[in-house]
Amino acid sequence: MDLHIIHETSRWIAVDKPAGIQVERNPFGASVESLVYAHLEREKRIPYVGIVHRLDRVTTGVVLVAKKKSVLRTLNGQFREKDVRKIYLAAIEKPLPREQGTLNHWLEKSQIQKKALLREGPGGKARECIINFRVIGVNNEGQQLVQLEPITGRYHQIRAQLAAIGCPVVGDELYGASAPFADHHIMLHAWKLEFFDERQEDRMLVEAKLPSWIGAGLDHIA
Repeated sequence: MDLHIIHETSRWIAVDKPAGIQVERNPFGASVESLVYAHLEREKRIPYVGIVHRLDRVTTGVVLVAKKKSVLRTLNGQFREKDVRKIYLAAIEKPLPREQGTLNHWLEKSQIQKKALLREGPGGKARECIINFRVIGVNNEGQQLVQLEPITGRYHQIRAQLAAIGCPVVGDELYGASAPFADHHIMLHAWKLEFFDERQEDRMLVEAKLPSWIGAGLDHIA
């Protein structure tokens, strides 16, 4: 499997993860971690590969990987302090009730069901989850396209919150979609990631290529 590199420096590498593989190394096949390791191994016998954040197996898009332990600590801190900006794209089964706004729920991970369970208010082990959304158009199949910016980073947050308001991501049968899209693939894409690069002393923006299911005529989205 090819590694699709978006941008690489001496400190980190940003890749465009395909659907169907996990981010972390596992015994079931290729992963972002194993592919990045093989790439870096060409120049260094035992390279360092630090996974900064994760995407679901069924989700595509930007994954940031640190090439040094000190860089991993710094980037992990930015994610922990919410000093990063993440922009996702999704196609949903039913139109949203309004063109833009914010979704606010409380989320608890179910270890048994392997999914997120939502409630309207706090309670138990539930943690608040917040997403800003904006409708950007429709694709060739007539499915509504949405730009999403999660303010918090909870387990399956985008998928669960959209499903909670009756608008599941296309193909996401785990959260109520009526039909699959493709094998281990839903219409959810981690499009952009913005973070601070200490070496550059500036914020960096890395952007994955738009997925094919976006359709034609939406190159204007930003």
